[in-house]
Amino acid sequence: MSETPTEYADRLRENRAEKDRVFAEERGSPIPPDDREQFDGLDYFEPDPTYRVTATVTVHDEPEPVDMETSDDRTVRYLRTHTFEFDLGDGTYSLHGYRQEGRDGEVFVPFRDKTTGQETYHGGRYMELAPEEALADGDRITLDFNLAYTPFCAFSDAFSCPLPPEENWLETTVPAGERNPDW
Repeated sequence: MSETPTEYADRLRENRAEKDRVFAEERGSPIPPDDREQFDGLDYFEPDPTYRVTATVTVHDEPEPVDMETSDDRTVRYLRTHTFEFDLGDGTYSLHGYRQEGRDGEVFVPFRDKTTGQETYHGGRYMELAPEEALADGDRITLDFNLAYTPFCAFSDAFSCPLPPEENWLETTVPAGERNPDW
């Protein structure tokens, strides 16, 4: 049985409250220890099912390397393993998914959109996909921008974060997920 939009929004809010608790209290938090007392949670866009889209998968059998700049002026190499094509209200778009060489499992989807640097972190946002089995050409998968999150380097210089490559800059507005950190 599929969950209703209200059930989805409630579940998302519960997950967000747990993330805020972890950021405020847990040792592995990206919030510097001296700042945790004043941290009162992240700022989020309201849950919106419009930004939970179905994407068609293209698998890159011979993944090409992509060098991504990082927040601390280094370069890190990823492999472009997938392309996801999807519709938003104003058009059809695509994002690439990446993995670091030698790592299987989650697909890393960093992106920028027209909220970047204004309503959201200037370095872009991330999504991670954890398909239950290997993806194949033509598969359909959900991209949920409501789960888009701010990289840890936005909270502390102790973290180095890959910046979305230009091929993952969306020419549209995606008001979903985490907003600019303003704690």
